Amino acid sequence: MEQQPHERRAAGVARAPVAGAAGPARVLVVDDDPTVAEVVVGYLTRAGYTVDRAEDGPAALARATAHWPDLVVLDLMLPGMDGLEVCRRLRARGPVPVIMLTARGDEDDRVLGLEVGADDYVTKPFSPRELVLRVESVLRRTRPVDGAGPLSSAGLVLDPAARRAIKNGTELALTLREFDLLAFFLRHPERAYSREDLMREVWGWDFGDLSTVTVHVRRLRGKVEDDPARPRLIQTVWGVGYRFEPFGTSAEGASAGALAETEES
Repeated sequence: MEQQPHERRAAGVARAPVAGAAGPARVLVVDDDPTVAEVVVGYLTRAGYTVDRAEDGPAALARATAHWPDLVVLDLMLPGMDGLEVCRRLRARGPVPVIMLTARGDEDDRVLGLEVGADDYVTKPFSPRELVLRVESVLRRTRPVDGAGPLSSAGLVLDPAARRAIKNGTELALTLREFDLLAFFLRHPERAYSREDLMREVWGWDFGDLSTVTVHVRRLRGKVEDDPARPRLIQTVWGVGYRFEPFGTSAEGASAGALAETEES
């Protein structure tokens, strides 16, 4: 696992682990490669996290049942039951942030992981220090936001402190990233943001795969739009990025926006 140049700046920074209600956050590491698993477990343990380990999908589900994790580091390529299925089953049991590990840099693998609800991904070979920072970043975003009042617009109500989102009286099942993205849109309506802007402003990344933003916008539209194929709230701005329109736009404009997104992706 190699360290990339952009990681070296942050690699030596010691940070306290994000604590849960009863102590340090619990991380479940699922990887069938004993060398990778041992290194990841070692780094997370030294960072102060409580770490459980599983070598395959069934073992991961059993571990999660015994001690529900605050976050899961999940290898995509597992024997028998792959990481995508493990992620689906975990999410069916309850909300939990997932960082997906993939041995390939293929975009389809990354997009698949995001499509099933992974909150982040790291491509092997990777720096263990970078992974620790990713874990910390995701866990910090799961903490309740003190003093943050509810946000409401276009039939949507978000409670950042409780991390609950409701549309027309029905609670939405949003992933961590989807929630953060929607909260950002509600705070900044009628303004266009590029995918680079959203990656930096919503998730604090100065680098990364822009398809991450595209996937999460598509998933979010599927949950907040009346007709995701003709989005009226989250509009694509040709040549720029996306804009939240609290009062919607014409169906013709929405259709053009959806076409623009297809050409952008």
